[in-house]
Amino acid sequence: MREPDVEGGLKSVATALDLLDCFVTEEELGVSEVARRLGVAKSTAHRLLTTLASRGLIEQSPSTGRYRLGLHLFELGHLALTRIDLRRESRTLLEELREVSGWTVHLSVRQGADTLFLERLPTLRGMQAMGEYRRRWPLHATSSGKAICAFDPEAAMARSQAGFPAFTTHTISTEAAFRAELVHIRQRGYATAREELMYRLASVAAPVLDPQGVARAAVSITGSVLELGEHPERQARLVLIAAQRLGRVLQRKAPPIS
Repeated sequence: MREPDVEGGLKSVATALDLLDCFVTEEELGVSEVARRLGVAKSTAHRLLTTLASRGLIEQSPSTGRYRLGLHLFELGHLALTRIDLRRESRTLLEELREVSGWTVHLSVRQGADTLFLERLPTLRGMQAMGEYRRRWPLHATSSGKAICAFDPEAAMARSQAGFPAFTTHTISTEAAFRAELVHIRQRGYATAREELMYRLASVAAPVLDPQGVARAAVSITGSVLELGEHPERQARLVLIAAQRLGRVLQRKAPPIS
C-alpha cells in the first residue's frame, strides 16, 4: 500500500526524522517516551526504533535498555561537515583568529530559528568559560545568532515567530528588546552577548556578508565575562576583520551569475 504524502514526502520517513529530533535534548529515551513525544502507539515507536537501530542510526543501551543516537549518525554528520565549503574555506582564518585572540573561536550559520555552530576551535581558557557545549542554540541568545539576525530579515522573523526562551536573567525575552538590539548591532557592525546564554560567559561576533549585504554566517570569539565581557572592542575588531576576509574569500569562489 502506498503511504500518504506529507508535503511531498512519505509520512513514515517524516516520523522517523521526528524520532531522531527527540534526541536533540535527551541522551536516552525509552519506547514509551518516544511514543508519547511522537503521538504514536508504542508498537509503532518500537518498530521505528528497531528499524533505525538496524542501520546504526539508533542504538540500544545494554545497561538501561533505553535508546540513544547511534555512531552511524556521527559518521554521517562528520562527512557533512567536511564537505561544507564554508567550513573548509574558513579554517585558516579561524585558526589565525584563535591564535591572535587566545579565546575559543566559532563559525556558525542559521538553521531555522537557531544558531548552528559548524566549527569550534577551542582554547583551554575558552573551554573553561563556556561550560556546556552544544552545536545548536536559539538565535537570540548568542552573539553569532544576533549578528546574523541583524543582517538577515528572514532569520530575525524566524526567531520572532519561535519566541524568546530565557536561559539566564540577561537573555533577551521580548520582541521590543530583540528589535532594539538588532538596530544597535547594525549601527556598530558586530554583536555581543554577556551572560545571555550562560552565566560567566561572554562572546563577540561579526556577520559574514554576501554581496547583497545579507549575513550567511558569523564568526565569534567566546570567553570569560570578566576578561571578554567588560571591554569587547579589541575582540570586535578581530572578528570583524576575520568575517570580512571570509566574506571576500567566499565571494571570489562564488560561481558567476549567468
